[in-house]
Amino acid sequence: MLIPSLGVLGGLAGLRYMSAQTVRSFLRRIMTDPYPENLAELYTATKRTGIQEIIETNLRAEFGRLIQRPFGSPKKYRHFDALMFGPAIVDRLALPSATPIDTAVVIGPRAKQPLKIDIPLLIAGMAYKRALSAEMKYALALGSTKAGTATNTGEGPILPKERQLAERLIVQYPRLPLHRSLAILEKADAIEIQLGQGATVGGAQGDEPQTVETDLPRYDHPKDLPRLVRFLRDAGGGVPVGVKFPMTDKIEEHIKFCLRAGVDFLVLDGAQGATYGAPPILADDFGLPTFVGLCRATHYLANHNQTGRVSLIVSGGFTSPGQCLKAIALGADAVALGTMALYAASHTQTLKAIPWEPPTQVAFARSKYAKQFNWKKGAETLNRYLQSCTEEIKKGVRALGKHSLQEVSRRDLVALDEVTSQIAQVPLAYSKTKTRAGSPSWEK
Repeated sequence: MLIPSLGVLGGLAGLRYMSAQTVRSFLRRIMTDPYPENLAELYTATKRTGIQEIIETNLRAEFGRLIQRPFGSPKKYRHFDALMFGPAIVDRLALPSATPIDTAVVIGPRAKQPLKIDIPLLIAGMAYKRALSAEMKYALALGSTKAGTATNTGEGPILPKERQLAERLIVQYPRLPLHRSLAILEKADAIEIQLGQGATVGGAQGDEPQTVETDLPRYDHPKDLPRLVRFLRDAGGGVPVGVKFPMTDKIEEHIKFCLRAGVDFLVLDGAQGATYGAPPILADDFGLPTFVGLCRATHYLANHNQTGRVSLIVSGGFTSPGQCLKAIALGADAVALGTMALYAASHTQTLKAIPWEPPTQVAFARSKYAKQFNWKKGAETLNRYLQSCTEEIKKGVRALGKHSLQEVSRRDLVALDEVTSQIAQVPLAYSKTKTRAGSPSWEK
């Protein structure tokens, strides 16, 4: 026993010596080599331009064609972080933990058959085959049912099983209505006309052929929208009909046009929105940040007496329940989640792909691990995530001393800097006056 033990100790000592020598040699080169020969040059170059820019430069050099980056832009925009809620302390009291909170939302209240959901969180439109696997679509559908909310087909083909699993299904109607039929529209709980999204703005039509073999009307020109809304309202039997488009500097003009077309709801996607793959130039350099676009949209709707009449769903970059509640306080009726829903549904099943493949391989269509994804487990983890977020939102509403989401408004918010105060039209935390003299006190 003594001889093997000495051998192990000797091996460890030798390994320690070799490791120390290697580290010393490496550090000596870092400390003495001139910059053109020094590996530290990579650090300075990366710090100057960013590792993602270096990676994308090499991908462009390798393939010589348009690159497609998944999951949106890495840029950090002004978001909801500089807004804070004012809790109920003296003038009113926070509510006990057992107090019921009304989190129900009605989408399209003026529609013949409004869409009613139990929580203010929906699953955003993500397409089967063009992005997600069938298994992931099943998980999103069943998870939304368990959580009492709605899921969205996205602009790809619609799976019959998705309709079976989803108690509430929003059918997305693309500009080129491929994979759509009257039978599909008749089964929708709401219909969303897709005119673009945050990550790809209005320029994305994917790789679908431009020849459309369908009798359904398509969107070719703004004049087509009123007729299309009327057609879809009839085809859906009175379910809400809305329009999804990216937030841009013409957001008020776009909302005005949609209102004239008679829509029941709007889905506005900010620049932080993500997709299966978008050219970096569209994801990084087009559109408006979600926070900015939301504030402009709710101001416009309030000024034209449409608050509470036309529902507003917002999406793009939401990662926490606090951000969602702030969006609702600013005037949104609900928040659509895409990336976070995929993370929650994938949960520990990403370990099936890691470390040799990206975790997205368990979610995307035509990927190596798509068939290994257990969609029933995915539905359950998604449900738990949505329920957890909703409980946090309820906790926040109770802390404000209120009983429902509808009672939460801009008056519950303060801003930590002047720019955020001006955009959101809420008081500064260090001053009881707004930064812009005479600015109105916007209400939901």
